[in-house]
Amino acid sequence: MTDYMLKDNQSIAAAVGLLLAFAGTCFFTAKFCHLLPKDAGREFAHDGKLSAGKPRGAGIIFVLVFVMASLVFTPVNTEIVIYLLLVAAEMATGFMDDASKHPWGGLKKGLLDLLIAVIVAVTYLYFNSNMVRIATLGITITIPPVLFGLLAVILVWGSINVTNCSDGVDGLSGTLAIITLASFYVIDNILGKQDGFSLLILMFIICLLGYLWYNAAPSKLLMGDAGSRAMGIFISIVALKSGSPFLYLPVGIVFILDGGLGLLKVALIRGFKIHILKNIRTPLHDHVRKVMGWSNTQTDTRFAIIQIVVSTAVVCFLLL
Repeated sequence: MTDYMLKDNQSIAAAVGLLLAFAGTCFFTAKFCHLLPKDAGREFAHDGKLSAGKPRGAGIIFVLVFVMASLVFTPVNTEIVIYLLLVAAEMATGFMDDASKHPWGGLKKGLLDLLIAVIVAVTYLYFNSNMVRIATLGITITIPPVLFGLLAVILVWGSINVTNCSDGVDGLSGTLAIITLASFYVIDNILGKQDGFSLLILMFIICLLGYLWYNAAPSKLLMGDAGSRAMGIFISIVALKSGSPFLYLPVGIVFILDGGLGLLKVALIRGFKIHILKNIRTPLHDHVRKVMGWSNTQTDTRFAIIQIVVSTAVVCFLLL
């Protein structure tokens, strides 16, 4: 009886925490958005000038609400506290870039992302095993720690940057992040990984919904690097904690294609003078709007549909 009462109390606290996190995100966004730096518009992005003058860097609000609500309303331990601090750190570096008069160069941001990715990998390996479940095959493999750490760094760094590159249409990256996180939440439950970390996923989703209340097209504000980079690192941590990090490939496929192809294109040009996708604008959300004539709403909806279909197929495969 005592165990049931304790569980009921924890469930009530979690439900209250989720509601307060949403309300807090909405309240603080409305209250303090005027203090955020203003967007200058992006010269090379399709319709980039339309964002000029809007408050930018709103990620600082929903990420701080997420961190505080998680510390108060979810069961935390040393590992989770470290992850929350790293999410906040990634948000802070992004916000400093958002607020800077001169945007940070890719090298500076890339090195900071790399440092944080290494800390995530080391933290995960310290508190968890180097075993990985190949969920689609129903097998578990053990990866040498050094190789596991390297792959974890690639996952974290890649997730941060593809998520950041996908942030360019009102509501797009936030919606995709919710779908990806919700997919991992369902997968965790299917695989029997029901623990305090699952509640963090719901908390992040709730805070994102509070942000999207103001970012839905036509947006009143933008999350900036403060939000997109924090989303990217959190998604990668969720993938690691699922025990099946390779599932990031299908349940984050739209992020990977939308933001990742642009990164690959630039890397090949700068490093090897190899030009690919000459007739494709990147990120892909610019291509479908500029070349294919999709509206912002069509882009959001269709990209979301693609990710929902792929994630549903993954979930269905795991259930059968």
